[in-house]
Amino acid sequence: MSHSFGRTRWKRFAVVLGAGVTAAAALGVGMAQGALAASFFISGHRFQVGADTIHVRGLSIYGMVDVTRKGTLVPVAVTGMRSARISGLCQSVVAPVPVLGPYTLRLTGGDRETTEAKNLFIDTTDLSVGQANLDDIDIGVAAGAVRKGPINPEDRDSRFFDPNGFAQQSVSAVLTDVEATAVAVSASTMKVPDLRLQLDQGRHECF
Repeated sequence: MSHSFGRTRWKRFAVVLGAGVTAAAALGVGMAQGALAASFFISGHRFQVGADTIHVRGLSIYGMVDVTRKGTLVPVAVTGMRSARISGLCQSVVAPVPVLGPYTLRLTGGDRETTEAKNLFIDTTDLSVGQANLDDIDIGVAAGAVRKGPINPEDRDSRFFDPNGFAQQSVSAVLTDVEATAVAVSASTMKVPDLRLQLDQGRHECF
């Protein structure tokens, strides 16, 4: 069964996940080919991840709680992709520099060739998709029963993971005009052609 959704704001979906995340909490980018650690303390800084198009095989969305080095808990909705082909990738973060003001670190890639990623996980606080076409979708599946898309192994073993929490999965998906506010991104492998890094004064975010 194929489903098509127009402008989708998954921030609302994250709110639905809140009950499971809260229950779990009560219990307690590297941009190159290679493996990235699946478990780490986040900085807590939010950054933007954008893409023109993402072709996904194996999609999952579930609730989690990330932890900063200072021990601050950050509820997130994790978007997992077993494999992804990404066109027009952009990542940006704005950081204040004393005296000089804000500077933007911006990474782009996949303009001429698609970026390829495996076991990609984006921990988001807000996700907007211009058009989402999803095949064989299940909404309301228990997070512990997700099989069509990936669950981060470190998340599954975490005290913050609620196996009975609300989740969504799909065999495949095509997402266009993707705009995500994220606190963490990890992948087992990521190949980024045409990678470019820019550091410019002022705000030059992806969207």
